[in-house]
Amino acid sequence: MDTNRRDILKMGGSAALSSLMLSGVAEAASGNFPVVVEPLTGKAGYRVANYLPRMGATSRLGLVTNDGMVIDIPAESARQKLTLSFDPTSMISLAGSGNQGLLDLAKLFKGRGQATQNVNQIILLSPIPKPQSNIYCVGWNYLDHFEEGLKNREDKSIKEYPKVPVLFTKGTQTMNGPFDKIPYDGGLSTMIDWEAELALVIGKKGKNISEENAMEYVFGYSTYNDTTARDVQQKRQSGQWFKGKSFDGHGPMGPWVVTAGGVDLKDVRVICRVNGVEKQNASYSQMYFKIPAIIAELSRGLTLLPGDIIATGTPSGVGYSRNPPEFLKPGDVMETEVTGIGIIRNTIA
Repeated sequence: MDTNRRDILKMGGSAALSSLMLSGVAEAASGNFPVVVEPLTGKAGYRVANYLPRMGATSRLGLVTNDGMVIDIPAESARQKLTLSFDPTSMISLAGSGNQGLLDLAKLFKGRGQATQNVNQIILLSPIPKPQSNIYCVGWNYLDHFEEGLKNREDKSIKEYPKVPVLFTKGTQTMNGPFDKIPYDGGLSTMIDWEAELALVIGKKGKNISEENAMEYVFGYSTYNDTTARDVQQKRQSGQWFKGKSFDGHGPMGPWVVTAGGVDLKDVRVICRVNGVEKQNASYSQMYFKIPAIIAELSRGLTLLPGDIIATGTPSGVGYSRNPPEFLKPGDVMETEVTGIGIIRNTIA
């Protein structure tokens, strides 16, 4: 992270955000927290954002270039007189359009005109603001994270690492934007924790998918944070995960989706910072159950659909396992990064 951005984060939420006129969704446009466009690690992919070109406009998809310019997909397709195979206002529709959709993106990108906007002049939204089903999640998918939680788990009988991926879901209302504020209600929880994760978006319908074929079902990847109310998860719900992980707005995602060909998983690192201080940092290679195993297990007897979201697990370094424990409080800035994909930044409010 560059020095200016780190200094801003260390100022604390109230000082750093005092000049904002809009909600956290507009932080990027304010200039206080410039959007970072990271180089793609794969050879053939696109960054696809869901955004507003200005306040009051309707949302649409856009292609984000390496130099931080945004190509308005509906406007550009009209200019090129290109009939698209997907709805240019829906990431779910694009995800389900298959190879033809990717070919459409290639034509738009190659023939693009000059009418673009800087990514810091638009308002980035969640890539999939209204998921069609709960967000699928994987628990304990890094060995260090499993070990760090042993002493704090309500269920002390779980001492051996699971033989298959541990799966749970978060409610659809948890979805939040890449720069939106995370709601905080001290009457419900005072132990809000961070969990940085790599998320994937399914690209085609499938059931009982084999590990060998699983990667064919991935449309793309995004940055995600499985923000969690630990006191609800561990105490009030006696270790049951759903409720403590399903508070409204406790699942920010973005800043865009990078299509599968643009991501080399061996180069991916999952990182979380709070007020500029690094809390988590691990590589995809440290993930115990890799993506093919996750998709294969999840799809056993369960149909996955285009646009479904899978959060692949968080590494060690979460707040409740620290000594002493650390939790998010109003004004804190939680920054989640997946290298080669992007950085999201959410203020606790």
